[in-house]
Amino acid sequence: MEISNNCIEACLECVITCESCSTDCVANGNKECILLCRDCADVCALCARFEARGSQFCASLHALCAEICRACSSECAKHAMHHASCKACAEACRKCAAVCEELSAV
Repeated sequence: MEISNNCIEACLECVITCESCSTDCVANGNKECILLCRDCADVCALCARFEARGSQFCASLHALCAEICRACSSECAKHAMHHASCKACAEACRKCAAVCEELSAV
């Protein structure tokens, strides 16, 4: 199995932006955003690790990661006009979802 550095990079970027967004949203009281960002950060970290080791379960995890990233992106996009961290998170999640969707179809 070929390891995708694009996937690993997109997932790790998503972890960082989701963690930052979640922390910022605590002050703003965006509960749904916080919950999704935490789930997204966790699944992206796991996805990066599975990808790095070439796990046989990558395709299944890519599909789940893409689904959670899309949900997080949608929620963060609601707040993007008012919060820079939500804007950055929505963009990172969209990118990660696209990469993972492509790999889940392989």
